[in-house]
Amino acid sequence: MIYRLLLFLLKLLSYIPYRVLYFLSDGLYYLLYYVVGYRRKIVRRNLVESFPEKGLPEIKQIEKKFYRFFMDMILESCKLASISPEEIRRRMKFTNVEQVNALLRQGKSVSVYLGHYGNWEWVSSMPLWLEKNIAGAQIYHKLRNKSMERLMLHIRGRMGAVSVDMHKTARYITGLANARRLCVVGFIADQSPRKQESRYFLPFLNHKTPVLTGTEKITKHYGFEAWYLDVRRTGRGYYEAEFVRLHEKPRTLPDFELTALYFQHLEQTILREPELYLWTHKRFKHAQKLDS
Repeated sequence: MIYRLLLFLLKLLSYIPYRVLYFLSDGLYYLLYYVVGYRRKIVRRNLVESFPEKGLPEIKQIEKKFYRFFMDMILESCKLASISPEEIRRRMKFTNVEQVNALLRQGKSVSVYLGHYGNWEWVSSMPLWLEKNIAGAQIYHKLRNKSMERLMLHIRGRMGAVSVDMHKTARYITGLANARRLCVVGFIADQSPRKQESRYFLPFLNHKTPVLTGTEKITKHYGFEAWYLDVRRTGRGYYEAEFVRLHEKPRTLPDFELTALYFQHLEQTILREPELYLWTHKRFKHAQKLDS
């Protein structure tokens, strides 16, 4: 019952024209930033520590741009409940995808590294750009609320993507391998590991940061190709995601080198337009500042 109500309300919201949606977003931005102050202390701390070379006025400017975009992204994501494949292809374009498809035709599966940057929810439309009969999957962290979990799985799967619980990743990929099915699997690999799992650290945004290395292990174990998705916002409600090859032979790299390459690419993406990164999460809760 709760799920049906949530889905009904989400669909109603998704039918709002973009012009009205962004007018609503502008109003909600003021409420979120100035009235509620949603996670402002976390955002400010993340920005100040990540960009020590920037003065407070510039930090505040990035902060406000982030909250404006954050509200846009939330409302844009609601559009997944009703948007057509044709419309999402027009608004979320994937470039250099022909190289990925060429590898798939050669019988090679692909790992795609991405971050909480731009509208990562719209990245679930990637299967629309891939070779047919390819398993397009995205690894996600299971939600505690069952109704919200069901709702998110529904909208993320409308364009053909399969959502795989991060704890079942190996089982899912092994099943595909045993069935000799090719796949393209997206990993949002910039999440912070739990303290007891923080074993490997990398320099990232002026922090000595603990990082997850599971994506690298899976990529090497199954012999996947390794690519990074470099997302740009080309306009309000429009994005381009470019496939960038991380390395031609991931298995030949020393341990953790593939993970380091990913974070180097992600950092460059963030430095280009920092307001498009998700600054509200405690990404550096187990990290240390490099200048400390």
